[in-house]
Amino acid sequence: MINISEIKDLYPFASHFFKIKDYNYHYVDEGKGDQPIVMVHGNPTWSFYYRNLIKEFSRTHRVIAPDHLGCGLSDKPQSFQYRLETHIDNLESLLLSLNLDNITLVVHDWGGAIGMGFAVRHPQKISRLIILNSGAFSMDWIPLRIAACRLPWLDDKLVRNANLFVRAAMHMTTVKALPAKVKRGYMLPYQTYEDRIAVLRFVQDIPLAPEHISYEVLLEIEHGLWMFREIPVGIVWGMQDWCFSSRFLDRWKLYYPQAQTLELADAAHLVLEDAPDEAANFIHRILHE
Repeated sequence: MINISEIKDLYPFASHFFKIKDYNYHYVDEGKGDQPIVMVHGNPTWSFYYRNLIKEFSRTHRVIAPDHLGCGLSDKPQSFQYRLETHIDNLESLLLSLNLDNITLVVHDWGGAIGMGFAVRHPQKISRLIILNSGAFSMDWIPLRIAACRLPWLDDKLVRNANLFVRAAMHMTTVKALPAKVKRGYMLPYQTYEDRIAVLRFVQDIPLAPEHISYEVLLEIEHGLWMFREIPVGIVWGMQDWCFSSRFLDRWKLYYPQAQTLELADAAHLVLEDAPDEAANFIHRILHE
């Protein structure tokens, strides 16, 4: 069990667990209300990324923020099939068990594909979308620094042995330097080689070509994005993101021409770290429409 006492002032939430087979799937469940907000994180973060939004919006809403299996405070089984489809299955199992409707879905990074995977399966449950730097559609390009972590002879050494992916995320994903305790919070669940199993599997699971095992799953999500053209959509984007660059933002705008967009020139991939207040104020506006 991960000891989070040292970051309790940053992450003061009660832990809840849902059983996925024999594994513990961790989630935060704060606040009350009949308009729940579900926040879905990416790689290599965890629900800690949403800590400020959870504090802010749990005053008026019920906020649920899960940790994907293999991430955060969830179990990290070594033989689990960490694929896009299984991550969607896990999220679906949790949210259906909680009997949620009228969901505002907040997604970031890999949470885009996973969260929208759930949304496409259950469009009647979604009332609003808040999209942070992410994607949920096919692309044939990734940055070289991500591609290097996928090389079969190098991936395990870089991502799991050296913890390079998590360490790099602490320095390459924001414009403002992260405080030491915030860095500690992000890295806390990924201390050992075994802890970093899902971090590597996420990198390996990026579907760039039709022969990839997750490509068809991603296409199904992409083909279902049209279903949300008549609901409120807010897009918050860190414009200095070298991974989810403006080409991803442009794709989202094509899918959702009704979207209101907050483009932040002085923010990067972890947009909620660079511009927490601006993002929260913008999301408040979308929620009140």
